Amino acid sequence: MEPDVLVVGEALVDVVHAGDGSVNERAGGSAANVAVALARLGRPVRFSTAFAEDEYGGMLADHLSTAGVSLASDPNVVARTSSAVATIGPDGAASYEFDVDWQLGEVPAEPRPLAVHVCSLGAVLSPGAEDVRALVERQRAAATITYDVNARPSITGTGPEVVATVEALVSLVDVVKVSDEDLEVLWPDLTVDEAAGRLAGLGPRAVVVTRGGDGASWVEADRRVDVASRPVTVADTIGAGDTFAAALVDGLWTHGLLGGRLPVLADDVVTDLLTHAARAAAVTVSRPGADPPYRTEL
Repeated sequence: MEPDVLVVGEALVDVVHAGDGSVNERAGGSAANVAVALARLGRPVRFSTAFAEDEYGGMLADHLSTAGVSLASDPNVVARTSSAVATIGPDGAASYEFDVDWQLGEVPAEPRPLAVHVCSLGAVLSPGAEDVRALVERQRAAATITYDVNARPSITGTGPEVVATVEALVSLVDVVKVSDEDLEVLWPDLTVDEAAGRLAGLGPRAVVVTRGGDGASWVEADRRVDVASRPVTVADTIGAGDTFAAALVDGLWTHGLLGGRLPVLADDVVTDLLTHAARAAAVTVSRPGADPPYRTEL
């Protein structure tokens, strides 16, 4: 079997209330968006998630199959398929209200992936979060581990328990992707730079901070590399961070860096990784919903 990426986390249906009053239902969820984005970039990807045998579950199954995403485990381990009501503001930013039921089915030990990506609700919401961390601990000997914090305080809260869960996972991974908003919500007593430095000190090779229109930063204990954002007319921000995370993994693969711990990367390699991820995210924000680009669009 060819090498692939294993994505682990939630899949749900976004019920999108647009600024013009229209309502649309779209398959999504942070981890599902990453899996689809990687598949559209031409990468073999397996996805371990949870959805039920209901109408929304059917939407998700069709969406993943159409994108070429393979399921790594049986998703039918929950009573209902999760959903998120997303309301689009005047600036295109989305706010969310969630109805989530999250568990993780048994993921076979073989085949071993080149990389494992975990993110968002699936990494912190019990009972599935405990299984996600155990999976990371099993896979990290041979796989590169990436983690997108993607905080959702409306469902997880922001207290010490959530922060402790996030930090415990950060200590096990190679690259952490986190937005400036995530850092402000979870570590309100620290500046964005201080919070990023705190995470960098927990053990990952790097913490990648996305700053919306202000670009992105690769943060290590003793180094920081910045790239500017790409100018774009924003339709909405749904799936933008997920696309950035997927393209970051794709870039690491292009540079032959997946499959275990990351070495120290040269500045030009870091700049290329961030620029590629920003370019992909810019395509996603330029069109409605979580609609990540195909490689030909980059």
